[in-house]
Amino acid sequence: MTAPLILIVDDEEHIRRIMSIMLGKKGYACRVAASGEEALEALAKESFDAVLTDLHMPGLDGLGLLARIKETAPELVVIVVTAFATLETAILALKAGAYDYIAKPFNEDEMVLVLEKALERSRLVAENRRLRREMGERLDSGVFLGESQAMKNVFALIAKVADTKATVLITGESGTGKELAAQSIHRHGPRRDKPFVAVNCGAIPANLMESEFFGHAKGAFTGADRAKEGLLAEADGGTLFLDEVTELPLDTQVKFLRFLQEEEYRRVGENVPRRVDLRVVAATNRRLSEEVAQGRFREDLYYRLNVIRLRLPPLRERPEDIPLLATHFLAEAVKKNQLAPKTLSPAALRLLAAQTFSGNVRALRNVMEQAAIMSDGSVIGPADLPFGPTAAPPIEIETEGVAVRLPEDWVDLKLATREVLRVTEETLIKRALSLKDGNQTKAAELLGLSRRALITKIQAYGLGARRPKV
Repeated sequence: MTAPLILIVDDEEHIRRIMSIMLGKKGYACRVAASGEEALEALAKESFDAVLTDLHMPGLDGLGLLARIKETAPELVVIVVTAFATLETAILALKAGAYDYIAKPFNEDEMVLVLEKALERSRLVAENRRLRREMGERLDSGVFLGESQAMKNVFALIAKVADTKATVLITGESGTGKELAAQSIHRHGPRRDKPFVAVNCGAIPANLMESEFFGHAKGAFTGADRAKEGLLAEADGGTLFLDEVTELPLDTQVKFLRFLQEEEYRRVGENVPRRVDLRVVAATNRRLSEEVAQGRFREDLYYRLNVIRLRLPPLRERPEDIPLLATHFLAEAVKKNQLAPKTLSPAALRLLAAQTFSGNVRALRNVMEQAAIMSDGSVIGPADLPFGPTAAPPIEIETEGVAVRLPEDWVDLKLATREVLRVTEETLIKRALSLKDGNQTKAAELLGLSRRALITKIQAYGLGARRPKV
């Protein structure tokens, strides 16, 4: 793995040398520049993963360099280093696009921790961009909206298998979007301009199953007054999607397995073999391995279908996606039903995120359409949702002897008393600083804050914690 390349910019030679030694010991590759102008020349020649720059330098200073970098490489991570550790300089740097800043004199652990977090964020942004590029435009459906890791894994697997002919088995609970996942595999592969034929195996009568799949010749059975092409012929060149594949009768499973093995079939009432070129994607909301164990599904067909397994996570495993999905479905319902624009209140979003949604994405879509139609105002609140404002339990927090109980009627957090927020926040900050022996950088990481945000809160509460040395 190539070591991250860091550009160190400082007008003091001993600072450049110290930082290079520190980062070199941690496995980073370093280049140095003695001025902002020299740094721009280095940036024009090489591709860097991050820039560490002093703020106060003759000529083009750190803020000027930061502005130039953001014009040409807005995603490049920039961390500023300054001996003037004031809130004013921090705000200026952060507003200009710096990821964070480090105060002089700095220590090795603090510098490396800030840099590692910055590079990790940069990697996540780049990975998300790559997945979006590979996936192209996602389907116009909320099921493929989401920023959770679970859905990123789904997107990555679809991107990886779309260009192949491998058979895919999609598993997931009812309402998770298995057919839409199959459509996404089809649309992002080389067969996108060919047919996508979806069939619900449970909706075809058993006595017509073979004829539906393979077609039949004229006179093959009573009522067959003309020849008919089956689903295999209809999907020729494209994708055949078998939804609820466990509903296939055992005798049809045998014939379909033979088709997968030999890539040819015979219409009912004919002996002439026919060939088609298609991809098979199957889906089920059952555990196929259990169906095999119970003798309801052929083991050999199971292995033929289960070449690539794609599991769609239920909504309860990705609650962080619910606000995004709900907002999408609300806009969808408003447009579909020609309603005036509507939005969701923060309290309604919290209530939605607390639901388990046994029907998954399909259930959430139905909830949002009902709320869009039945609500009177332009803002949908908890009372407008079908499960009511008290369906989710109140949130309780207890730490260091301070207990907070948010209102059961889901009053917006902004309306909570300032004193409750102050006591709770101050207590948590004290606790984090105590656990990390006063180290602000590590305490901020524990609290999920940036170091700058933590310092601002420490100053606001007058906690007198360890301040950066000037």
